[in-house]
Amino acid sequence: MRKYDAVIFDLDGVICSTDEYHYLAWKELADSLALPFDRQYNNKLRGVSRLESLNLILALGERQYSDEEKQAMAQKKNDTYRRLLEKMSPADVSDDVLSTLNELKRKYPLAIGSSSRNTKFILSRIGLADFFDAVIDGNDISASKPDPEVFLKAADALSQRPSSCLVVEDAAAGIEAAVRGGFDSAGIGDASRLESATYHIGRLSDLLDIL
Repeated sequence: MRKYDAVIFDLDGVICSTDEYHYLAWKELADSLALPFDRQYNNKLRGVSRLESLNLILALGERQYSDEEKQAMAQKKNDTYRRLLEKMSPADVSDDVLSTLNELKRKYPLAIGSSSRNTKFILSRIGLADFFDAVIDGNDISASKPDPEVFLKAADALSQRPSSCLVVEDAAAGIEAAVRGGFDSAGIGDASRLESATYHIGRLSDLLDIL
């Protein structure tokens, strides 16, 4: 008897990587505001929403901004980010990821659970627009990770209970969201070092030894 009936994947850092594009877009905005934003500080933004990321960056300075100003800055960042995403293609999905996804799809319903509002656009760029059985992203939720809403909605879209789904995540906020939602999790990348993750994997194909 298998332990799980479905798998829910975070997108960025698990299926593909847009970290560099996020960094470059935030860096451009931070530079325009004369804020000391660098790659090390950028790590604080992983797995959190756009507005939460903006607030973390603005905390580097002393000036206070109105909600309208923040919305305009967030949109400016996203416009830059979307322009950079145009460079993405199916080549941005590794052979290990693609072969693992294809193997799992033969056995399990699969979903994406991502806080990014650009999830569907990214999936279309990398050739996976119609691959997953459900896609829940930042446009579908009111609270970002570490709130478990995105994973709970993904499980519901697959008609599964949280306890029957395995969440695959690369960020601490995502692993915390999985724990809070009652999901087991597989940590990859930075999340592979987290004790709170149920499993710790080095590459996506390691899932085949778990599932």
